[in-house]
Amino acid sequence: MTDRRRTQLTAPLTALSTLTRRPRPGGAAPAPAPRLELPGRASKLIDNAVYENGRRIATPESPAESRQWLTDGLAEGRLAWLGLYRPEPHQLGELAEQYDLPELAVEDAIHAHQRPKFERYGDTLFVVLKAARYLDAREEVEFGELHLFLGRDFAITVRHSESPDLARVRRRLESDPELLGKGSEAVLYAILDAVVDGYAPVVEGLDKDIDEIELEVFGGDPRVSRRIYELSQEVLDVSRATSPLTGICAAITAGFEKYGVDEDLRAYLRDVADHVAGINERVEGFRLQLRDILTVNATLVAQRQNEEMKTLSETSIAQGEEVKKISAWAAILFAPSLVGGVYGMNFEHMPELGWVFGYPFALTLMFGVSLTLYVIFKRRDWI
Repeated sequence: MTDRRRTQLTAPLTALSTLTRRPRPGGAAPAPAPRLELPGRASKLIDNAVYENGRRIATPESPAESRQWLTDGLAEGRLAWLGLYRPEPHQLGELAEQYDLPELAVEDAIHAHQRPKFERYGDTLFVVLKAARYLDAREEVEFGELHLFLGRDFAITVRHSESPDLARVRRRLESDPELLGKGSEAVLYAILDAVVDGYAPVVEGLDKDIDEIELEVFGGDPRVSRRIYELSQEVLDVSRATSPLTGICAAITAGFEKYGVDEDLRAYLRDVADHVAGINERVEGFRLQLRDILTVNATLVAQRQNEEMKTLSETSIAQGEEVKKISAWAAILFAPSLVGGVYGMNFEHMPELGWVFGYPFALTLMFGVSLTLYVIFKRRDWI
């Protein structure tokens, strides 16, 4: 919907560099330091880490190496977390082969533009989330799409935009090894929590915009109707992104007992579900509020138009009254001019030219006609 600004990402916490790393399978050299998530990287693999009991033990150079760490004889309790940014189709195809990802889910991740959803393919979960951030300078909401593949020992995240900031989520989990040690479900809940928390500033920004619109509506700003419409579309987009989160949380909750989800993670998800419910309530409230504002604005516009029409009608009536007065006086003054003009032609053979009472008769005729017209116009309220 808007031009994206690339988000400046940072390296994992410096404390991670002090963690003890196991040697690579086959006696290879120790793993390199965690890779920086820098804008403009040519590689689509942003971060690639292997964890054991919640602690990073390796930062492989490729997904194949990560898979090798998982197939090692000591792989019990390990988790590979790969973060990709707008990968090429062939890269996802390679991952699908290495981690046995469901074909339909991989196609969705390649084409993107999916609605938020939660699907289970055997032992693999596929989750689509819509992240959002509020751009205060432009008073707009920017959306980002995130795809997650979650297995027993791996978590693969595929971003198609700068948001959400998964580097922050990774640092948060790495600072809590006990939580990260619970496996890929901990990654899912942490990312879901980050996405939901990201809607808080969006909701606050929309709330501020609505307050400003209310002032503009009663201030008579003629551009407010367009802004109401645009904001209504943004609220609708937010609703489309947040409403499915309720179903996603419900689907995860339904599998608690069947898949033996850790009790701490259950409490974690319930907290996320509460936040989702609160956001959806506020978004629905915004939708209803904007509908009412639009109705009030239409009423106020109609009132202003009626007042303008009334003013125009009153002006037109006043102008008509003035025209009648001018016309009446013009007619009154025209009568003497007509008589005077006829008798002022001075033809030699003309009646009454030699009459003694001709002049008084002409004056009387002028006065009489003018008086008659005055009385007629006066009775008709023209003057």
